[in-house]
Amino acid sequence: MSQNNKPQKKESMLANLLLNIVIPTLILMKGSENPWVLDTLTGINSGIGEFYQTHGIKLAIVVALAFPILYGLHDFKRAGKVNMFSALGVFSILLTGGISLLELDPQYIAIKEAAIPGILGLVTVLSLKTRFPLVKTFLYNDKILRVDRISEALQQRNSEAAFEQSLKIASWLVAASFFLSSILNYALAKWIIVSPAGTAAFNEELGKMTALSFPVISIPATIVMMVALFYLFRSIKKLTGLTLEDVIVEQ
Repeated sequence: MSQNNKPQKKESMLANLLLNIVIPTLILMKGSENPWVLDTLTGINSGIGEFYQTHGIKLAIVVALAFPILYGLHDFKRAGKVNMFSALGVFSILLTGGISLLELDPQYIAIKEAAIPGILGLVTVLSLKTRFPLVKTFLYNDKILRVDRISEALQQRNSEAAFEQSLKIASWLVAASFFLSSILNYALAKWIIVSPAGTAAFNEELGKMTALSFPVISIPATIVMMVALFYLFRSIKKLTGLTLEDVIVEQ
């Protein structure tokens, strides 16, 4: 079997949570000006301890953000191609690091947190005017559905136009999930991050925001995305006569 035909390893949800949320959160909240860390490093080498005492706040940011960046690069290597969401995730992390290390106004964190999903939502809506609506990337693709079988059934029933309308509605639902994420991102960042960058309090708040982002933002946005997927499945069943088992790609 050639290298290109080797099955891709499935992404580990545990590794995802650890490297993107748990470890960065612990480093940001506990590693900036931690007396135990200072004593330990000083015991190893006084110069290292002094360096940590002087640069510990920025060092914690660099180390914490390195984990999700490395995870994103590993995901690229695993998939063998650029994943749009991984690339945006790495870009977002780099922006967070830049804002933090340059000690810019914390409001830029909130703006950045809202901008990326907001832009995705706008692009999703605008893509409806093109030949390649993004809903086909997010939901209606051959990794989730047997697109060829669905297309053939739609042609037989002369239902292509009705299905295109269903895709438009699904696109708006997908866009709604991004807009919801944008609003929640902004509100969470404004609520939590109130200290100036370059302080231990800022790092702790950044870690807290990272920890809360999954339950506060990801879960509601995922629910909306699942509504879009359910609507699309129901439309496919109605317009093609195929069952869910007929159109779902076996994993």
